[in-house]
Amino acid sequence: MQHDGHTQHGEHAHHGEHGHHHDHSGHGKVSWSMAAQATLHCLTGCAIGEVLGMVIGTALGWGTVPTMALAITLAFFFGYALTLRGILKAGVGFRTAFRVALAADTLSIAVMELIDNGVLALWPGAMDAHLTDGFFWGVLAFALFAAFVITTPVNKWMIGRGKGHAVVHQYH
Repeated sequence: MQHDGHTQHGEHAHHGEHGHHHDHSGHGKVSWSMAAQATLHCLTGCAIGEVLGMVIGTALGWGTVPTMALAITLAFFFGYALTLRGILKAGVGFRTAFRVALAADTLSIAVMELIDNGVLALWPGAMDAHLTDGFFWGVLAFALFAAFVITTPVNKWMIGRGKGHAVVHQYH
């Protein structure tokens, strides 16, 4: 689809292919659906990094702190990488794309990581469970779900002010 004149795409009726309505002026009502979509986008990158970090740290027998540090680092990496991928596909230069990704995702990823790693750290035995243990995967799934639930209102607030995930959509 051609995206010429996309700066006011919140008003276009044909924009339904994204599955939600966008108004990035910072002056419109932001739906919970829009906030949830942005949070799911963020959660995808975070979950990839989080799971990979937990799997690597647990498999190597690392303690809680180094495992969480790796998981958080990888969550930020994959969260930014997914956003960068979309912006770069739109033909934006790397430097600009990187700045947009930082602006769009930093707060969302930080809140998400604080919540999911907080759940994992505080849940008795979660960080000591093995990869073959269903308990490990159950607590990790719950932690990511909790992060989604708590981060969605943060994204709703940011999008409503023309920040966060709202800045990404001008590039696609």
